[in-house]
Amino acid sequence: MSHVPVLLDEVLHALEPRDGALYIDGTFGAGGYSRAILSAANCRVLGIDRDPNVRPVGEDLKQASGGRFVLVEAPFSAMKDVVRQSGGETVDGIVLDLGVSSMQLDQAERGFSFSRPGPLDMRMSGKGPSAADAVAQLSEKELADIFFIYGDEKKSRRVASFIVRQRAEVPFETTDQLAETVARAIGGKPGKTHPATRVFQALRIFVNDEMGELVRALHAAEELLSPLGRVVIVTFHSLEDRIVKTFFRARAGMNAGGSRHMPEVEKGPEPSLRLLTRKAIEPSREEVNVNPRARSARLRAAIRTDAPAWPGDISLFPNAPSLDRLEASS
Repeated sequence: MSHVPVLLDEVLHALEPRDGALYIDGTFGAGGYSRAILSAANCRVLGIDRDPNVRPVGEDLKQASGGRFVLVEAPFSAMKDVVRQSGGETVDGIVLDLGVSSMQLDQAERGFSFSRPGPLDMRMSGKGPSAADAVAQLSEKELADIFFIYGDEKKSRRVASFIVRQRAEVPFETTDQLAETVARAIGGKPGKTHPATRVFQALRIFVNDEMGELVRALHAAEELLSPLGRVVIVTFHSLEDRIVKTFFRARAGMNAGGSRHMPEVEKGPEPSLRLLTRKAIEPSREEVNVNPRARSARLRAAIRTDAPAWPGDISLFPNAPSLDRLEASS
């Protein structure tokens, strides 16, 4: 299945590409957003992706765009450093399409999907501890916390217990091994959604520090955007959306409220952002029918004011295990 950019028309409408401007596509992937932005205006796009497998796509787009596109291999949280190293100071727009791409899901050797048996990996960059390392090294409580916080898995403790008992006999090395164990732990009648879906999602989020990456990227975007610059973010997970909503509303001088995982954000200095829409934009029924991946997508966008960037940070998930606890297997 080829990657289809989600909410593409809505992203372009919110970003409003213009001639002479510089944009960041912080989740380059298959390049759908970058191509559309370059086609919409005589502008430049700086693509960022930590997945080394997208390099050939980036080179093709660089040639096709006459040099208006450049791809840098890095996490999108490092966008400020990427821009500074390229000789820039500010950008006119930033777009992020969060989560895992269909390109990654379709590659069995990447270990993202239980529907395609492969090594239990899930690393977007191919570096650092893998999902197999997490399953092998973390305690039963830590695994349960990951499954509950990042996957909202109601049977997280039972699943963690099954995994710990199973790994004492045979180490988990493949996606199907883990999926079978999770299915046994959760039980119930087979449905449209595989019982291991939430656990795999939670492990992927943990291994790639996706929530931490997002928070760091939001702060970087606030500092990088020029006045009237726009940031557009498409999320696929309720926690991602909550983080973006909380950050945007706080920076716009509003209070988004808290949740069981996130504290309330107190009113701060002069607003550094202005919301483009008060509510998240959702895909149309027609788009979901054509591209089922769009089903859970939510788009939020904001415009940078001329106020200084706020100090401080959002404190997230204090009970979640740290990735620093793990050692990567050789």
